[in-house]
Amino acid sequence: MSDDLKSGRIVIVGASLAGLRAAETLRDEGFTGDLTLVGDEPHPPYDRPPLSKQVLLGRVPAADVGLPARRPVDARWKLGVRASGLDPATKEVLLRNGERLPFDRLLIATGTRARPWPHPEEARLDGVLTVRTLDDAHRLAERLDAGPRRVLVIGAGFTGSEIASACRERGLAVTVAERGPAPLVGALGGTLGAFAARLQRAHGVDLRCGVTVTSLTGDGGRLTGAELSDGSRIDADVAVVALGAVRNTEWLADTGLAAGPRGVACDAGCRAFDMYGIVTDDVFVAGDVARFPHPLFEYQMLALEHWGNAVAQAEVAAHNMVNPGPRRRPHLAVPAFWSSQFGLNIKSIGVPTFSDQVTVAQGSVEEGRLVVVYGYRGRITAAVSVNRAKWLEHYRHLIETAAPFPPAPGAADRPAAPKVVPSDVPDPRVLSHGPTVALTGHLPDRRLAVVRPMA
Repeated sequence: MSDDLKSGRIVIVGASLAGLRAAETLRDEGFTGDLTLVGDEPHPPYDRPPLSKQVLLGRVPAADVGLPARRPVDARWKLGVRASGLDPATKEVLLRNGERLPFDRLLIATGTRARPWPHPEEARLDGVLTVRTLDDAHRLAERLDAGPRRVLVIGAGFTGSEIASACRERGLAVTVAERGPAPLVGALGGTLGAFAARLQRAHGVDLRCGVTVTSLTGDGGRLTGAELSDGSRIDADVAVVALGAVRNTEWLADTGLAAGPRGVACDAGCRAFDMYGIVTDDVFVAGDVARFPHPLFEYQMLALEHWGNAVAQAEVAAHNMVNPGPRRRPHLAVPAFWSSQFGLNIKSIGVPTFSDQVTVAQGSVEEGRLVVVYGYRGRITAAVSVNRAKWLEHYRHLIETAAPFPPAPGAADRPAAPKVVPSDVPDPRVLSHGPTVALTGHLPDRRLAVVRPMA
C-alpha cells in the first residue's frame, strides 16, 4: 500500500450527499492528509428526497433534513461559495471569491440543479418556484400552507408527480402539464406511465398530457396562470417548474476534461476522462454529475440521479483515490430508485429505459400491486415494483446474471403465461422532464478533429 496516497491534499467540490460520504470514506480508508469540501449552498449536507415528500406534506420541517455524519471527517468546509474553474496545470480549484485551492487529488461531486423556466421574466413572477434545494422546499411548503387556489406543476417526472401527490394530500387543487403521453413515462415506459396517469386522475389531479405550457402570465409581478399549447388557460397562483435537472459542469469548461451537459465522463473506477478519452489519475467523479460505463448495459455511459448511486459511487471513488491500482475496485452497482406518491411505494432496480419489452410478472395493474419486468434483446434489464418491493432482490440477481426475458414462471402470484408488450420508452425530446437515468454511448460531449504533426 502506498503511504503517499494516504497523505497530501484532497479537495472535494460538492458538499452534498456524495461529497459527505466520500469524505467519510477517505478517513475510514486511512487518509490523514488535508481535506477540503466546497459547497455552493450555505447549508451543511442534507437529504434531498424528503424535500418533495415529507417536507411538502408538513411532516418534517425543511431545517430537519440534515444528513447525519457517520464519523468526523476533520475537514475544512467552504460553504456558500461556488467553484468557478479548474487549473489542471497548477492543480488548483478556482473559487468565485477569488481563492485558489491547491490539490493532489480532486473529487468532482457537483451534482445537478433544477432546470429553470426558460423565460427569465416569467420565471421571476412571484409564485413561480422550483424544488431542488432546502430553501426551495421551504418556500414551496410555505406557499402550500397558505392554501393557494390552484397549483400548476409543469412536468410529470418523479419530482413533479411527488409534488402533485403532496398537493392532493393537502386537499389542494392541482393541474399537471406534461408534454409526453403520460406521467413517469420517461423513466418507466408506457405500461407504468398509463398506470400513473389513471392513478393521478383517480386522486383528483387535473392531468394534461401531450401539451406544453407556452407562457406563464402575471399581474403586478404575481403569477396569475398559464397558457397551454392546446389553447386552454389555467388559473393558478403557484407554478412549480419540474422540468428535470441540469448537471453542474459549466465551471469545467476549457479544462480539458470530458465534461458537458450530460455530465463528466469517467471510467468504472470513477477516474475522469479528458476530452480525448485518456483517463486521469488525479481527478475523480461521483454522484449525479458522473457518466460511467456499465457492463450490464452494454458499456453504455450511465448518468444517474439516484440517492443510492451517489452513496455507492462516492465510496468507490474515495477508496480508489487512496489505494494503488491493484487494490482499486469498479463501481458496478445495479441502479436502484424509489418514490412515494398517491399512497403507493414505487421502487426500481436496473435501468427501465434500457428495454424493448415489458411484462407484468407479478400482481396486476387492476389491483395496484404489481412487479413489471423489463427486457432488452431477450435478457432482463430492470424491474419496477408497486407496493411489492420484497421481490426486488430476486430481480436484482436476475439482472446481474443476465437472466433471460421474460422471467420463468415460478412464484405463486405470477401469471402462468405473462403477456409481453413493447416497453414504449419515449424519445426524451417528447418529454417536458428528463429521465432519472440517461444512457448514451457518446464520449466525450465535444467532437474533436485530431491533428497529427507532419513528419
